[in-house]
Amino acid sequence: MNNMVIDLRGCSEDELIRICQEIGLKRFRAIQLFQWVQQKAVRTWDEMNNIGKGDRQALRSHLHLYPLERVREQRSEDGTRKYLFRLEDGETIECVLMDYARTSSRDRHTVCVSTQVGCAVGCAFCATGLEGFRRNLTVAEIVGQVLDITHFVRQEDPEFQVTNIVFMGMGEPLLNYDQVLQAILLLNHGQGLNIGMRRMTISTSGVVPRIIQLAKDNPQVGLAVSLHAAQDKVRNDLIPMNRRYPLAQLMEACQEYTQITHRRITFEVALTAENAKREEAQALARLLRGQLGHVNLIPVNPVAGTGMERPDPELMRRFAQVLEDAGISVSSREERGVDIDAACGQLRRQWEGELK
Repeated sequence: MNNMVIDLRGCSEDELIRICQEIGLKRFRAIQLFQWVQQKAVRTWDEMNNIGKGDRQALRSHLHLYPLERVREQRSEDGTRKYLFRLEDGETIECVLMDYARTSSRDRHTVCVSTQVGCAVGCAFCATGLEGFRRNLTVAEIVGQVLDITHFVRQEDPEFQVTNIVFMGMGEPLLNYDQVLQAILLLNHGQGLNIGMRRMTISTSGVVPRIIQLAKDNPQVGLAVSLHAAQDKVRNDLIPMNRRYPLAQLMEACQEYTQITHRRITFEVALTAENAKREEAQALARLLRGQLGHVNLIPVNPVAGTGMERPDPELMRRFAQVLEDAGISVSSREERGVDIDAACGQLRRQWEGELK
């Protein structure tokens, strides 16, 4: 075995079994280790109290456990929590926990996860894109966001369980494809957090080849497409990715995705005071005619530097009505954490600004 130290939080159960065998430990130690990290969300070796000190020492020489450093936590009046985490190399990322109380089923606890430090796509309304792209996150860093939030909340509620994951935080998930899919497998593992595949959703700005590949590699995971405009000339300005994969290619990929998976796509449309117009709604209805999907209308978050204003609620209602009249399934996103700047990238920009 080489001397490279492996990141424990990014290891599958099979990888841990192999490592244990190579250093002379029994298989059950690997299973215990996996459960401590992925199910019980411990942040230190000392918490693994059913693994002997000698075995822990042997494991530490080959496996690296680095919990994310909680730099800042903000809590909204609606219960939403936003976290700013520092990574081992000093970079920072954001993630958000949103709680939804249910009357007829179990409460939903959704974590919005980042997949990159910064983002290369540069969408016009997104705070993350204003900071540029730094690097992809590792599997351990992606999974670690969910594990650390679980750990912190369990200090207050020992029974807490994350029920849903949305890959809608900082970065374009499909540009960090392999790491995101490996993270999904770990989060879904029965001996880990055991989050259902259908309770996880990947959001993309429209990386066409990866949309089709995702349909083949993991048809159970949900797909959300950040559409935001129904005409190329408008979408080019909002989402630069559209110049590489214009709407005709994107919609063709979406049709192929639904044919393979038989699952509907969520089309996200951020509305501003400028684009929440009847003509835009009509163009969107024409674009989505015959597509298995659902439109999620999102009032744009006020982000300094974008110059975009939120639409009046009546404008949003009229926009939705045009889609409904055309037979398009539509809803307006329930807003969470507006009072704590929960839009992606805002907390990181604020914190970095304070350091200057």
